[in-house]
Amino acid sequence: MQPSIDVTAPPTTGGPSRRIFWIIPLALLGLPFFLNDYTQYIVNLILVYVLVGVGFNIVLGNLGQLAFANAAFYGIGAYATAILLYHYKVPLLLAIAAGSIAGGLAGALVCLPVLRGIRSFYLAIITLAFGELMRWVYINAETWTLGSMGLHVPRPVLFGWVLATEKQKFYLFLVIVTLIIAATSNLLRSRVGRAFMAIRDNELAAASMGVPTALYMVLAFAWSGFVVGTAGALYAVLVRQVSPEAFNLLELIVHFGIVVVGGLGSLAGSIVGAVALTMAPELLRDLPGYEELMIALMMILVLLFLPGGLATLLERATSLFRQTYYRD
Repeated sequence: MQPSIDVTAPPTTGGPSRRIFWIIPLALLGLPFFLNDYTQYIVNLILVYVLVGVGFNIVLGNLGQLAFANAAFYGIGAYATAILLYHYKVPLLLAIAAGSIAGGLAGALVCLPVLRGIRSFYLAIITLAFGELMRWVYINAETWTLGSMGLHVPRPVLFGWVLATEKQKFYLFLVIVTLIIAATSNLLRSRVGRAFMAIRDNELAAASMGVPTALYMVLAFAWSGFVVGTAGALYAVLVRQVSPEAFNLLELIVHFGIVVVGGLGSLAGSIVGAVALTMAPELLRDLPGYEELMIALMMILVLLFLPGGLATLLERATSLFRQTYYRD
């Protein structure tokens, strides 16, 4: 049974769990000096998927809505950034920001069925359909997307400095991911975050207490789309090739796996889940086709033996990863 949430209570400090999100990035600053280019690429991809997990968890874990438009937000952010870099030669940071905003606007749009009272499996089907609709747009809007061939993103340039290697991209990715995680952590500890969880626990009770549920739902979906759109923008910069096949149903399953394996409603879980589901398939990269099997087995084992996700193991090991977003 979920604990009651007082949306009017003063925000909690969160203890040492807030500091850990700053300690870890500082510890990672020297990582590129010990990695080869391929391993560095995997680390950069993990940072991308950390944002994917954080954004998905806001709607699925913190708001409690069964919405599966995450792959659509991811693709919209990637294509918005790629189009601006390829067609219009927009500065890198501006293109990434545009991808983030495009994802946020898509999140607000996807929230419209929720405002009309659509929930549960019906919402899941509608949001899945939205993702497939966006893939149709990627393929047929050839003027901007170049269709099924996809877009080749130019080499990123930051303030005149060409990011030619994966190690150079790492520091840009690390700064963006750290700032977004910190902003999300503060959001979840604020009145807004407590409202999300009140809606998750009992929407009618939250509304009867005066919580404007419609407003907070729009905010949750918009912020989720913004975070995942940023992940898509970084993905476009990382792989430098954006095509419709990268945002299919299998990609959505990976996103869902990150949240389930890491832990619903947990920022630390989103990070751990991204690491686990990005690194584990690498163990089987010499056996094509078994990566999906690895992901499926991880999800099954976690659901059977660790329903709270890998985040519960971290919380048991040390209080540094214990997150408190509301007062019991």
